[in-house]
Amino acid sequence: MKILLYFFILSQLIFSQVDYNKYFENKTLRLDYFHTGDKNNDSYSFDELKSEPYWGGSHKNLLDTFDYGTYKFIVIDEKSDKQIYSHTYSTLFQEWQTTDEATKTIKTFSETVVFPFPKEKVRVEFYTRDKKTNQLKKKFEYKINPQSYFIKSERNLEYQNFQVHYSGDPAKKVDIVILPEGYTAEQMDKFKQDCKKFSGYLLNADPYKENADKINIWGVAAPSKESGTDIPADHIWKKTILNSSFYTFDLDRYVMTSDNKAVRDLAANAPYDQIFILVNTDKYGGGSIYNHYSVCVSDNVYGEYIFTHEFGHGFSFLGDEYYNSEVAYNDFYPLDVEPLEPNLTTLKNFDAKWKNLVDANVPIPTPNEVKYTGKIGAFEGGGYMTKGIYRPSLDCTMKSISVNNFCKVCKNAIIKMINFYSE
Repeated sequence: MKILLYFFILSQLIFSQVDYNKYFENKTLRLDYFHTGDKNNDSYSFDELKSEPYWGGSHKNLLDTFDYGTYKFIVIDEKSDKQIYSHTYSTLFQEWQTTDEATKTIKTFSETVVFPFPKEKVRVEFYTRDKKTNQLKKKFEYKINPQSYFIKSERNLEYQNFQVHYSGDPAKKVDIVILPEGYTAEQMDKFKQDCKKFSGYLLNADPYKENADKINIWGVAAPSKESGTDIPADHIWKKTILNSSFYTFDLDRYVMTSDNKAVRDLAANAPYDQIFILVNTDKYGGGSIYNHYSVCVSDNVYGEYIFTHEFGHGFSFLGDEYYNSEVAYNDFYPLDVEPLEPNLTTLKNFDAKWKNLVDANVPIPTPNEVKYTGKIGAFEGGGYMTKGIYRPSLDCTMKSISVNNFCKVCKNAIIKMINFYSE
């Protein structure tokens, strides 16, 4: 009986896999849409469809197995009504909703989802997570005929890509594309050198170091008209290819861009799973949004820390573990539900987090005392809050300015994500 049960479960797993070649071509369909709302409401509206030449994602793991991010989209084959692709993500709009401005006005952001180009008609369903319960609720759907002549194939911002670190077939690797921001044509050699430098930073950190053979890193040689980026408080405005700016949400170190189309147009020059924007400045700053894009400055003394810290957000949905720095958000984590981030907990459902990694002699909650250095526990303070949110260790790259210092919980989350993309 046990043998029969084993083969039944195995067959269910096998047949639940999506056959990539049956449903998809080896290129990308990009759906741009508008996301509009205020602090408590959001709505979607369609913008356009674009065909792009590369698909950097897995051909095996097509259904998202991580319950991460504020949003999810699902691609459904119209004929069979079968889910053939899904992906979770977050956006700049979602962060804006937690700011003071969102209580006073309505705003619209351009956003994008990408998936393998379908062979037959599909339906794309969009879900937003309820802030109080973390449950996903359907908000919008759009039907697509892949034969439609309204799907644009024209390429905007078409530039040459180059290999920074290459391990093999993009379908079996994590593909990271580094985009230049504020590098002029005369500074393209500097950008290529910076790509090598920052690639080295990432692959110097555990567990990326041990998994370097599962990672591809690409660059795109795309110059800006002017060097640097916008610094509004200093009345500095630069003509750059991605229109990035410090003082996003009026936070001086937060450098991001709301020019979603430019980011996606430029990223389309290479196969990618993750987008990293490298901004040509020595001013301290960066930012990241899960499965959207990450940002780091090129010439700051803390560049190695910024790059790996921000990629932790963008790639593995790791939360910030610090709680004593100024941020632009209000009430980012409700204390009566378990955070989705794998390295934060309210202890509401600690069993689902890293409780299995805690030694029997470590108390929960864990005192913030030196004797627990190197131990996994539940230390109060994290997620921008001093009380009610707990982190796995006394210190980590997600908490302090430190290099190659991810705790075991964060390392495990990163490894799981690497394996998902590279299988």
